[in-house]
Amino acid sequence: MTSLFGWWRAGDARARRALVAASAGWMLDSFDVMLYALLLPSIIKEFGLTKGEAGIVGSVTLLAAAGGGIAFGFISDRFGRTRALMGSVLIYSIATALCGLSQNLTQLFVFRTILGIGMGGEWASGAALVSETWPDEHRGKALGFMQSAWAIGYGLAAIVVAIVLPAFGWRAVFFVGVLPAFLVLWVRFGVQESELWLAQRRAIAAAPTAKRATLADAFAGPLRRTTIAVTAMNACTLFGWWGFNTWIPSYLSLPAAQGGIGFTATVMSGLVVAMQVGMWLGYVTFGFVSDAVGRKRTYITYLLAASVLLPIYGVTHSGWLLLVLGPLVAFFGTGYYSGFGAITAELYPTAIRGAAQGFTYNLGRIASAAAPFTIGTLAASRGFSAGFAAAGAAFLLAAIAWTWIPETKGTRLR
Repeated sequence: MTSLFGWWRAGDARARRALVAASAGWMLDSFDVMLYALLLPSIIKEFGLTKGEAGIVGSVTLLAAAGGGIAFGFISDRFGRTRALMGSVLIYSIATALCGLSQNLTQLFVFRTILGIGMGGEWASGAALVSETWPDEHRGKALGFMQSAWAIGYGLAAIVVAIVLPAFGWRAVFFVGVLPAFLVLWVRFGVQESELWLAQRRAIAAAPTAKRATLADAFAGPLRRTTIAVTAMNACTLFGWWGFNTWIPSYLSLPAAQGGIGFTATVMSGLVVAMQVGMWLGYVTFGFVSDAVGRKRTYITYLLAASVLLPIYGVTHSGWLLLVLGPLVAFFGTGYYSGFGAITAELYPTAIRGAAQGFTYNLGRIASAAAPFTIGTLAASRGFSAGFAAAGAAFLLAAIAWTWIPETKGTRLR
């Protein structure tokens, strides 16, 4: 236990609070965002949606998240990591509650778009804050624990759905999603700004006429090829993840006549919660392994394993086999995300870190926004097995993209 958590003591009070704040924001982000996937069968039934229409709502959320992530990356560079974090949490919390008031597809479309803006902004600001406050040798572990909060939020969402949905309906579940707004109060008074960011702002104030770094610097010289490769890699991983996870609850709970397995909402939620255990372990393990053997080798291993396991999951109908296979799929098919904040933090300087992280993450998200619609359409025409196989292929392409991405382990932030 000492070796497992000894890294925690290497961070000072500022770093620990930053990690808790970013992790809580990401956990609650996951809680709010994934409610849609968990409630999708109920929403399809009430509004009479096709799988394609339901997928479009998921896709527009990702498009909005891309825009929000890019915008909040610039906001965090200009106004600070903590302010950007608070703004994003407020947006996605309020928008989630508004989803519960939707009377038709158009209203749901609008509210999920607003939610997406906040969702995208949270990661860009939180990852920058954690990256800049933790020591180089423990950055991967800290970001791994931050990223692991997504699994906890997803699991909590599944538990809330299992309890609230049968008793009060899907709208009440969305109303619960307003609770993350209270996190803003603690961040406002309990979390300090990144010292690296503060130093950067002091330098700008001392030399206002000096040339300032901009996002264009991410495309200058040797960084150009790396930035393109990182963005492409992330687009493929996001396509695979959202294409798969948007439709897992539907695959498990829709009747066989609609291509699903036909489990009850309780069984579906239980299987999803089990997957989050594997997802959490994948996130945390990635941080330790990548700090030990490198970002590149660990990333490729996870991606290749995911590309094999996803198609297998799509042809499995046994509840017990899914209970065993699900955590493995989530472990490898999600854990690599712990490394993205580290590699982008280590590639780009403080002056453009938020913008560069927001750009590379969220431009990839724009490309991946087609995933919910694409996988939903494939599921409708050829079955969920074809859809999940396509998601697996995306992970294989992501592994290939690492050919052009350098190793960054041990890099000191500048």
